[in-house]
Amino acid sequence: MKHTVFLLALLSCATAHANTFTTRYATLQIDAAGHITSLVSRESGKEYCPADYPSPLMSLHENGKPNDELLAPTKAVFDKAKNELALTYSNGSVARMKAEAKDTYFRFQLLALEPRGEVDNVVWGPLKTNISKIIGDMIGVVRDDDWAVGMVGLDDNTIPGPVVDGDCYEMGYYVHSPDPEKYPLPPHLTEGQWFNIGGDGKDDVAFYSHPEEYFHQVFGIGARLQPEYGSSVAYHSRDRRRSYVHHFSLLPGFHNYRRRHQVSDPVPGVDFIGSGIALYACPDDLGLDTIEKITLAEGLPYIIINGKWIRDPADFNPKLYWNGPVDKVIEYAELLGLKDISRDTGEYYPSLEKMWEGRVGYSDGRVVTYKEFAEEAAKHGMTHGGLHTLTVFLQGAISSDVTPVPSVRLQTVCRTTLVADITADAMEIVVTDPTFLAEKGTWHWGDDSNYLRINGEMLRYEGISDEAPWTIKVSKRGHASTAAAHKAGDELVKLQQNCYNGFVPDMTLLLDYAEYYAHLMARNGMTTLDFDGLESMTYQNHGYYAARVFFRRMFETYATLTDGKYPRITASNVWAWEYQDATDVGGGDRMFDPIANRWGTQGKDIRNAFSASYYPPTFGKFGWRCEWSVYDVENIQSTALGWDATYGLSTSQAAIEQTGEKDEIIKAFRTWQNLRAANILTNAQKRRLRDDEHKFHLEQTGEKTFTLYPVKELRFSNSASDEIKRIEFPYPYATQPMRFALQVSADVAEGCVITLPDDSQIVCDQKIEKGQFIICKGDQTYLATNLRAKIAELPMSREATIFANFEAPGEVDTSSISVRFPGAASPVGFGLTLWIFGRAEKIGD
Repeated sequence: MKHTVFLLALLSCATAHANTFTTRYATLQIDAAGHITSLVSRESGKEYCPADYPSPLMSLHENGKPNDELLAPTKAVFDKAKNELALTYSNGSVARMKAEAKDTYFRFQLLALEPRGEVDNVVWGPLKTNISKIIGDMIGVVRDDDWAVGMVGLDDNTIPGPVVDGDCYEMGYYVHSPDPEKYPLPPHLTEGQWFNIGGDGKDDVAFYSHPEEYFHQVFGIGARLQPEYGSSVAYHSRDRRRSYVHHFSLLPGFHNYRRRHQVSDPVPGVDFIGSGIALYACPDDLGLDTIEKITLAEGLPYIIINGKWIRDPADFNPKLYWNGPVDKVIEYAELLGLKDISRDTGEYYPSLEKMWEGRVGYSDGRVVTYKEFAEEAAKHGMTHGGLHTLTVFLQGAISSDVTPVPSVRLQTVCRTTLVADITADAMEIVVTDPTFLAEKGTWHWGDDSNYLRINGEMLRYEGISDEAPWTIKVSKRGHASTAAAHKAGDELVKLQQNCYNGFVPDMTLLLDYAEYYAHLMARNGMTTLDFDGLESMTYQNHGYYAARVFFRRMFETYATLTDGKYPRITASNVWAWEYQDATDVGGGDRMFDPIANRWGTQGKDIRNAFSASYYPPTFGKFGWRCEWSVYDVENIQSTALGWDATYGLSTSQAAIEQTGEKDEIIKAFRTWQNLRAANILTNAQKRRLRDDEHKFHLEQTGEKTFTLYPVKELRFSNSASDEIKRIEFPYPYATQPMRFALQVSADVAEGCVITLPDDSQIVCDQKIEKGQFIICKGDQTYLATNLRAKIAELPMSREATIFANFEAPGEVDTSSISVRFPGAASPVGFGLTLWIFGRAEKIGD
């Protein structure tokens, strides 16, 4: 009754007409029906609400109804004195909310909803925009070349996207060209068209199956392409105090992982009352800065590591993953300019921490603990990371929560009760409710995942009768436990499984594991943990809410144990944007090929999705390759800086020391690290570093000054019949030293003569084995191994030089060199790579 009186009083002193809210960047208008009808840039005057497509400020979701039947408000009354807005709905509900314009964002928070009726979720929006170039579906932001519109949830229970089963996205591709001129769609495709991911659902590398730039893999549901008018952005908040039936699969396109039903468990005390959002509209280059301001102003998780917010690109550094003896890892990390050391480890399961004690070894056989090595690294200003985990995958053979007595806090699919007493050897069990027990398996593992629990016993079953009495046919009693007798009325549950035929914790046990990991890390001096299998956060059907509360508990516990420090968390996907440092999944050429300077399909998909949501793209985990040229390594660093990307550099003492150009590569790598640390690149310079037609060379000229050169890498090979191969290439921008590498692909060559553009010659009169190089660096030429290590200097009459065509500057013309193998009985196969430097650019003051 008191709510009704308050609302009548509110209506009596307020007006129902269009209301305007203004921030530093934008003006928002809400009409008398409670719809957003205008969102305008104050600087440009551009309208970002599509004509004829108003957006409900907040919609109501009623139990069991689809999203296209959301209830939109029909009336809005604003009390300016109190900054309160009342929205009326067709079901009789009235929502009372705080509505304010802050400096850089619009703030809305639900205070009350009366009567609630069958409302189980509130949806902020969906907000319709005319932006469609970049869809940041992970966090709910849409962007074009100069503007961004997005939302931030102000509490753990206000999560990206509309109401969906599982509170999570389902994997797939949609068609969208970010640049129709550069990437035109072929006639058989249309904007927004949906495709399944690739592979068989088991090999996660094969998920990434569409290499074209107009194919985008879904990584969230906070924002969606809407070809009819542009895009939509939404957040929602659920009444989690009750159970819901979900019909979900992360991989719905595969029969074995098809959608299956699950009844989620309630979370006491978690409701949508109090749900809030920050709605921001600002210049795109200020989008991340605006989110940071929201985070600080609203007291949201603000993770600081090494003095920087984890979303600040200035903190996006490669991580060193070390293999083998650790004798020189700190020395090489210092030389490379890296500060975060981790270990390449196998998959770690909870309850196995003892196997990691004493696992850091030296070449002399000495072994130290993780904590001891972490303390040594700390003396050099470095951190030591830890394990590659499977998050909360609980395996029956090793987890004390599974065996010998299965925990009552293992996640369930459905629940029922026994009709009658059963003995310890009964193979038929009659239950009161058969709902979902006939459905084979769980989507995570497949049709064989049919496990039950009665009290402290786990059972396997084959199926259930088609009619009453509902009789379960048991195939095994006492699985990973002891068979026992049970009483009528005892609860029987079907257990949820992970994709490795193990089990998963429910929402209460999940928090115990969050604390477990925090204690494990603190006890061992670990600063980094890699959560593989992070999709285990979806098994409870609470989606991003589950991930948020898991990481909140883990980070708060870790901070308590370490005097306020936070860990770095890498993971297999992005479920908690606020907490995760990076997501260095995948690796190798399927992510990024530094030699060819091309993104692989997996790299392209992750790059586009992550960067769209202001999250660092990744090259995954790179294995150090001893045959890399210095320009290949510079390409890794320059491309990472251009995209604000991260990666893991996996190597060992042996790999580094076998690298022929080790010293030059380490120096070049460190120069790029110095530029990264200086944090002086402009956005325009970063965009130039993304150029896939050039590599880049960097020289440091002062503490915070550098010279950048675009490098055109030209590759040639001999024909099948030429005795003398004449190779033509364009004149350079400026006269410069000649830089090339010639690699012999024949079994052996008796020698080689290379005639340079000025008719001088480089002569090698030694045998050249298959795979060996002749490498020229202007004033130095030498024969090298297949790993580019110097074998012997080759004589030169003068410095090898490429001359610019000063007589006809700007004209297309070519210079050339010739390659001959004297004494060869047949043509000798070879490949030649030539590097030509372009116009120098000064970086820094």
